Amino acid sequence: MDLAIWVVLGLLLVVGIFLWVTYNQLVTLKVRVDEAWSDITVQLKRRADLIPNLIETVRGYASHEKEVFENVTRARAATVSPEALEHPAQAAQADGALHGALKSLFAVSEAYPALVASTNFLELQRELTDTEDKVMASRRFFNGGVRELNTKILQFPNNVFASRLGFAEREFFEVENPEAIAEPPSVKF
Repeated sequence: MDLAIWVVLGLLLVVGIFLWVTYNQLVTLKVRVDEAWSDITVQLKRRADLIPNLIETVRGYASHEKEVFENVTRARAATVSPEALEHPAQAAQADGALHGALKSLFAVSEAYPALVASTNFLELQRELTDTEDKVMASRRFFNGGVRELNTKILQFPNNVFASRLGFAEREFFEVENPEAIAEPPSVKF
């Protein structure tokens, strides 16, 4: 009888250690995904902060392009809306719309050689390109973390208790129209 108790206690200890280690791994992955999402929102806000300056610079040369400015402003607002900053699907949709609007803005700017030569405009373009690169890198890091977390949650035996412990699969930051962002907005003149 003593042996049976020790066997049961040993099994309980092994199961307890397994749950403890698995729970800690899931927490680590969740925190990594949350951190990566935070990095994305920082870059989206940074880009959104650059856009009003870019609009004002272009507006000084092409004030009659009101619709283009309104579209860019509307798309910019959508990228920093609470929904976009909390949900990858909405962020991706807003990001695609902003890319399209920025392409229109840069197309308008091509018609104004003095604007293209403006150091202010060139600096804003450089900053925007740098920020776009950072958004793409942050998105890759986020999606990698989501992949790891979702895989861990879905693997057996984790899938049996992960949801009971409060862990759920996360959404990837995927763009609805990949062609829209296949290339960053053109900043070559």
